Amino acid sequence: MFKMLIEYIPKSKDTVGIMFTSLFALASMYLSGLDFFQSLSISALIIAIVLGIVYGNLLHHRMPKELQSGITYSLKKVLRIAIVLLGFRITYQQIYHVGPAGLIADAVMLISTFLLAVWLGKKIFQLDSDTSILIGSGSSICGASAVLATEGVLGSESYKAALAVATVTIFGTISMFVYPILYKAGYFPGLDDKLFGIYAGSTIHEVAQVVAAGFGVSTEAGEDATIVKLTRVMMLAPLLIVLSIYLTKKSNTGKMNLSSIPIPWFVFVFIAVSGINSLDLFAANLVEAINEFDTFLLAVAMAALGIETNMNKIKNAGLKPIYMATFLFAWLLVGGYFVTLMVAPLA
Repeated sequence: MFKMLIEYIPKSKDTVGIMFTSLFALASMYLSGLDFFQSLSISALIIAIVLGIVYGNLLHHRMPKELQSGITYSLKKVLRIAIVLLGFRITYQQIYHVGPAGLIADAVMLISTFLLAVWLGKKIFQLDSDTSILIGSGSSICGASAVLATEGVLGSESYKAALAVATVTIFGTISMFVYPILYKAGYFPGLDDKLFGIYAGSTIHEVAQVVAAGFGVSTEAGEDATIVKLTRVMMLAPLLIVLSIYLTKKSNTGKMNLSSIPIPWFVFVFIAVSGINSLDLFAANLVEAINEFDTFLLAVAMAALGIETNMNKIKNAGLKPIYMATFLFAWLLVGGYFVTLMVAPLA
């Protein structure tokens, strides 16, 4: 454990590159606070990856070599620290408050959406496994953060993660506007504000998008949607563990043992931090500050991902990933509605 912690201390050669990606993160956080981006609920993470992509593809050839190790550190290790700190966004009490209806809706939508993504990618659109898994994790759990965390387990090429982030951003943004409009127009018969909160929280991609859609209907819908969504974020942990075991079993020809599984230990720390946060040991303003810092770290990782992304490879992927994401969006919209009706008696 001590050796693992030592590995996360940045070396002197990493410092300049970390400062470089941090500038992108600070700029993205400032921009995300402007009225224009606030009105569209565009998070600092999305702005950071866009800024990184612009720099990486237009000016990458001019980037000093001294920055590279720090950019790699930002993408790999800063990301894991940020995932751990996500634990301060949720408590076990919130999960209990959601009740069986929210938990079942989250679990059913996560598992079905992820498996559907893997199947569609392989059987219908002939996408590579990594791209399918990344789009599936982003659609089924928590958008860009889930894509980054899953990329850390897969070790895939950066452009594939950027492609997945693009798809979940597009359809998550559409969901944010479409869900409240359809609900208010009466297109979701059988749902009240509480059930709409469960529906939105278990199917919309990003936390910010869920908050916007939920509170766009009512306070009750917004609060329930947020809690259901954060519970869904917690499910990132078991998904990454199962994915690690699956990938190890798939790649090993011999007998698999526990030591051969690259367990993402940061996931267990994330669960532990959530437990600590559940004890209510810290003042609310301190937790808020930690969450703000965590957003900054996620933006640092996003900026690094953008810098490392080759847009030519994304272009070569064509429209198939968008088509697949469209199918997933349709499943989340329609399938999620019927799953919510199914769990309604438990709410």
